[in-house]
Amino acid sequence: MRVSKEELVAVLAQFNPWWRGEAIADLPKWRRAAFRELHAWLTAPPAPRAVMLSGARQIGKTTLMLQAADALLRAGVPAANILYATFDHPILKLAGIDAVIDAWREREPRAEGPEYLLLDEAQFIRNHGEEVGTWVKHQVDFRKDRRIAFTGSAMPLVEADQESGVGRWHTIRLTTLSFYEYLQIKRLQLPELPKLRSLRDLFDWAPADFYRATDLGRDYVGHFHEYLLRGGFPQTAQVDSVTQAQRLLREDIIDKVLKRDMTALFGVRRVLDLEHTFLYLCLHDGGLLDMVDLCSNLEVKRPTAQHFIELLEATHLIYRLPPYGYGKDVLRARFKIYLADAAIAPAVMLKGKAILEDAAALGVATETAVFKHLFARYYAQNVRFSYWRGKREHEVDLVAEVGGELIPFEVKYRAQHTGARELKGLIELCQAKRIARGYVVTKSLDDFGPMQGLPVPAPGAEATATQIMRIPAPLLCYWMGAIEIPDANG
Repeated sequence: MRVSKEELVAVLAQFNPWWRGEAIADLPKWRRAAFRELHAWLTAPPAPRAVMLSGARQIGKTTLMLQAADALLRAGVPAANILYATFDHPILKLAGIDAVIDAWREREPRAEGPEYLLLDEAQFIRNHGEEVGTWVKHQVDFRKDRRIAFTGSAMPLVEADQESGVGRWHTIRLTTLSFYEYLQIKRLQLPELPKLRSLRDLFDWAPADFYRATDLGRDYVGHFHEYLLRGGFPQTAQVDSVTQAQRLLREDIIDKVLKRDMTALFGVRRVLDLEHTFLYLCLHDGGLLDMVDLCSNLEVKRPTAQHFIELLEATHLIYRLPPYGYGKDVLRARFKIYLADAAIAPAVMLKGKAILEDAAALGVATETAVFKHLFARYYAQNVRFSYWRGKREHEVDLVAEVGGELIPFEVKYRAQHTGARELKGLIELCQAKRIARGYVVTKSLDDFGPMQGLPVPAPGAEATATQIMRIPAPLLCYWMGAIEIPDANG
């Protein structure tokens, strides 16, 4: 089936109102933190590469692209040199990328300067049978006058033709909204918390600084709990009720990935088995994946279950965290599973606000949110994330390996104050690996400050005196998402 040039031009004209001298309708003024990185790669690219915005459905990739187009127009880029096209549209998907570009240039003759191609849902692009990765490679290699940004909701876009794609595009991995971004998009007027350059700054605070931050942070706790229920998707953040937000999350985001994307992109036919696998992971969010138990419960074979888990990771619905270590021990060990957003499990399980009365479920949701915030802050530095388990079954929830330095985080989201007795795993890891600083994520705002009463290394022993900082989860997630922080630990 062929698409006429007239049909194609008509569709593109709808998506590119600036060709008619019109503004982009309903474009939010508030921008995600990733906008600066995207804008820099489009206007002054550090290297001759395309830019890929990768992330789950409905987390704001399209809005970022349109905000980038708006910024280019305001900077004086000719409207004729900017193309936005979404290949989620059946006409554009059917026509193919070359036909889209030809129609663009027939409608809008090129002006002086670079061309900007903003291509949405690029995983659906096909060009004479070749994958989008191959097409981008050719563009970067042979069309130096073009600057390309494209989005994708599935990992195959990154993995397609991986060898030829090396060095051809820069990936900006988007998570769901941080707590900081959530507060901004909700336009909430809250007392301003102290600014941090890094979490390490907390070790230099005086007692009065902790008291002040604790007092200011009290207004944030209720909003943090609602953030855990609504989720970090821009749509769910702005609807009227938590119930409506969770229904939207379940129906418009999760169901579309499981029932549409999995079929269209991966050819999945056993959708019910896939749904059951995802439901099992929702029941075990933040836990170690037991493949034997999963296969037994769902009555699926191990290769099938493994394939489904890889697909769920490819579509950004889950993260897999390996144990700390290297070699065969890690290959044989179990992965830890985190959902992409703390609100996914409550939405899928139809829990509503009941999670707030369930201490265990609230702790799991908080740990999931903490991991997402750490991942969002660190991923660009090629950080390796893992969990740690010692010889005596002591554990540490999260370990970030940054430039050869280990930074451990333990989540203790419960009413009691956290003491050294509850942190045997964290203390054991810090002593074994000579780690100078560790962090404990707590529930109570009063459970904030440096840990006292830690074991002191014996005189002459080759050990490092460890400092452990207790940080309430709402404050940690706020600071980790705040734009002013260039690096979580320094």
